[in-house]
Amino acid sequence: MSTLPTGRDALAGHYPRLPEPTLRVNFIASADGAVSVDGLSAGLQGPGDKEVFDTLRTVCDALVVAAGTVRAERYDALRLTSEDRAWRTAMGLPEFPLMVIVSGSLDLDPAQLIFSDAPVRPIVLTSRAAPSDSPIAEVAELVRVGDQQVDLAAGIAALHERGATQLLCEGGPGLLGSMIAADLVDELCLTVAPLLAGGSAGRIAHGPGTPPRRMALRHALTREDMLFLRYGRPRV
Repeated sequence: MSTLPTGRDALAGHYPRLPEPTLRVNFIASADGAVSVDGLSAGLQGPGDKEVFDTLRTVCDALVVAAGTVRAERYDALRLTSEDRAWRTAMGLPEFPLMVIVSGSLDLDPAQLIFSDAPVRPIVLTSRAAPSDSPIAEVAELVRVGDQQVDLAAGIAALHERGATQLLCEGGPGLLGSMIAADLVDELCLTVAPLLAGGSAGRIAHGPGTPPRRMALRHALTREDMLFLRYGRPRV
């Protein structure tokens, strides 16, 4: 097993942009499968995790996250370091990726930094049944896909039409479960923390039942007992 490298170029080589449209999911869990400690993922973090987290954000075109995760994890604006912005511009990419939030109810705080400090106006994927007079429309672009609930496949297609083909999802578990059910997930990047968390914490995905789909291991890296796994659709 190889050691997780340091440096943006080396890490980007392990988590590359791909020639085809790709929805990549990034999660962390304990060795016994807990997705959080005391309700937050921060309790699972360890050596190397933040570097992978930042690299995945740097190489993507858009970051997709559920409204519940935005609220629970108190998401800030999607800002990158000067080093990461320079890497993106050198690659011919916009300085910042798009921030995309999935929300059926539009129950979001327009004053939260994810909106009020955003370097690029965020996009909110919502349904046509969502309130038409939401204050979120003043701080984000609403893209309505689906009648009564958000049509994730249509939302992903809408992002592709904007040129955002390298997508990163950070959850939460409900959004990941729905994406798995819709067969939208192309890659899973899973960090395993060397902890036994116990308790009542959930797993990284929950949602509609679906037949299991096999994934192929792309790499297994480690640093100080943290394990970094990358799975993708089997190549044909």
